[in-house]
Amino acid sequence: MFLTITTTGTPERPATDLGFLLHKHPDKAQAFSTSYGRAHVLYPEADDQRCTAALLMEVDAVALVRRGKGKGRGGAPDAALAQYVNDRPYAASSLLAVALSAVFSSAMRGVCHARPELPAQSRPLRVEVPALPARGGPGLVRRLFEPLGWTVTADAVPLDTEFPEWGDSRYVRLELESTRLTVAEALRHLYVLLPVLDDAKHYWVAPDEVDKLLRAGEGWLPEHPEQQLITRRYLSRRWSLTREAMERLELVRLAESDDTEVEDIDNAVEAETESEEKPTPLAVQRREAILTALRAAGAARVLDLGCGQGQLVQALLKDPAFTEIVGVDVSVRALTIASRRLKLDRMGERTAARVKLFQSSLAYTDKRLKGYDAAVLSEVIEHLDLPRLPALEYAVFGAARPRTVLVTTPNVEYNVRWESLPAGHVRHGDHRFEWTREEFRAWASSVAERHGYDVEFVPVGPDDPEVGPPTQMAAFVIRTEKEAKAA
Repeated sequence: MFLTITTTGTPERPATDLGFLLHKHPDKAQAFSTSYGRAHVLYPEADDQRCTAALLMEVDAVALVRRGKGKGRGGAPDAALAQYVNDRPYAASSLLAVALSAVFSSAMRGVCHARPELPAQSRPLRVEVPALPARGGPGLVRRLFEPLGWTVTADAVPLDTEFPEWGDSRYVRLELESTRLTVAEALRHLYVLLPVLDDAKHYWVAPDEVDKLLRAGEGWLPEHPEQQLITRRYLSRRWSLTREAMERLELVRLAESDDTEVEDIDNAVEAETESEEKPTPLAVQRREAILTALRAAGAARVLDLGCGQGQLVQALLKDPAFTEIVGVDVSVRALTIASRRLKLDRMGERTAARVKLFQSSLAYTDKRLKGYDAAVLSEVIEHLDLPRLPALEYAVFGAARPRTVLVTTPNVEYNVRWESLPAGHVRHGDHRFEWTREEFRAWASSVAERHGYDVEFVPVGPDDPEVGPPTQMAAFVIRTEKEAKAA
């Protein structure tokens, strides 16, 4: 069982940087014990121009049978000889994927303490797997890898070269090439897709396999066209785990699409103009408007209410002026995704002390929300049924009472500018309503009046003279006791 990763380089960016990325020195041959045998890492070539790392897995057939309790592929009892004589020692499979994770765990996470700038750099990569079981043939191999940015060569291996009429085996010789992926991305692709193509895991699939899949699939699996097949095969067709994984992947997709709900449409509209500048996505403009308003308010301790996947929390963390940042969401799964996005488990102690995530419903009061300088409800209110808005209003403005509250929501009048949005449709499938500027102003003004706030309205995005901006923001500032008496 064999796999190689090759990169090329220049004197400025030598190919031997691969050794730093993989945490394995090119001048050494290293061996690692695994549950099913021994993994070896060696470098057949290593200089500034070209460097190749090889992973060789020696499978202990007896250990494999013992740990599998005498069961063969798919859990069915095999003939006695077939338990020991099979393709496991020779063909890449879930065994090799586990070896990748065990031997290159830091590289898969994108960690390189010696050269911290390297993991984020894309580089020329070539991956070769001489024998890979591919249930679905070369066509499926291409469907899995090509959407991820790989150029794929998958040649079917004949059953017998002396008897071509016998046809092809279910094995392929795989070559992958890319110039725009990082080593960490390449390893995560292989970790997930090798066992998917093999379609026969050698170990018991426990519930934590869902977490492993989502960690390795972060950034690419939610939008992969073969997402369902990948998830189903990776989890050995265990329906309960597959359903859980699909639900969590859909949550990631919705969180990302909601935060960028009109970016693609916005970019398409901007592309029709004569300007050659790439437009700033609306989601980025929205976060910048929120950060500007928070800085102007002098806020240091900030609540992100309905934080979702944590994009705003991540932006707030980059500014040391915000000394305490709390992300709140009703969905535990969304908070889990946010935690992974922020890399809370690998965050430095000083930064970690500034951020906190917890679960809470905005339909109920929560004493943990009291005492903050500012609260942000970014693209949140339109996800609530209208009858539940008064409960949110009281929980935020009546009970928590931060000095400043920022609320953003879509301006439905602007929807006519989105050519790809059918008339009468809201921008996101989960939106319960979208307000006109007049409706939003009426709601915000009544909230401010009932709870002792002043409110100003800020356009976010291009302010169209006819239909206004794509996003509207209300900035609430609590009145002082003196101001309240004067009013």
